[in-house]
Amino acid sequence: MSEKTGAPKRRLLKNVLTAVLVLGAVGGGVAYTAVTVDGADRTAPTVKWAAPLATATPADPAAGLAKGRASTPLSKLLLPVPAGYELGADVAGYGNDDELAAEEATALFKRTGKGFYGKKRREYEKEVDRLGIQGMAMRSYATEDSDLHVEMLVLRMKDKKMVRGFFEVRKDMAEVLKLRKGPKIKDHAQNSACYLGPKPVDPEDEDKSAPLQDMVCWAYDGEVLVSVMAAGAEPFDKKAVAELVGKQLRHIESPGEYV
Repeated sequence: MSEKTGAPKRRLLKNVLTAVLVLGAVGGGVAYTAVTVDGADRTAPTVKWAAPLATATPADPAAGLAKGRASTPLSKLLLPVPAGYELGADVAGYGNDDELAAEEATALFKRTGKGFYGKKRREYEKEVDRLGIQGMAMRSYATEDSDLHVEMLVLRMKDKKMVRGFFEVRKDMAEVLKLRKGPKIKDHAQNSACYLGPKPVDPEDEDKSAPLQDMVCWAYDGEVLVSVMAAGAEPFDKKAVAELVGKQLRHIESPGEYV
């Protein structure tokens, strides 16, 4: 992409991402900056994880969903629940293993432009349309001892350049906000980035829940953007999160193969 043609696209992406990041959309990964900037309550929530589902049988083939659904091309791209994890809590407004078709995912992104009015709102919606969103799938994971919760979101677009631009703008926003850099993803240093949220502050009241450390990762592979949000009590296992992201990227390279 030449510098001349790249600049307008970068401005387009920056406008879209600014709205998405500041106003929030769905899932921790997409709405991460809103949580960070607004200083939302980041103490450990009381959450009931989803109970592991039964193993599939010939009589009930739909029962084998403990590793997550793999019934559509997009859901097959999501990392199956690996050893040591189970399906986690619901992703905000959705289930813990859900998918949005292109039209619904596009409408969701357009709703993040609620701060725009009139002409600006129409321009924003046109920019979202230009992203060429093909669909979005999300899945949450929780460690079996419930000390770490991770939300994984995969977003497919029709244009590889848009996906990479989306990724680069997110990195730019993280740098602007001076987020602490997280661990690098092995074998994917060029197409992934992780950042840590503010350091947890010990609660003054001993009766309060323990504060959480959070971490966000973004990555891409071809037409697929990966957005990850993790949160856990101290000591926060950022290495485990990085390994999960690495597994997700390897799974995209070889979909359908359980990791």
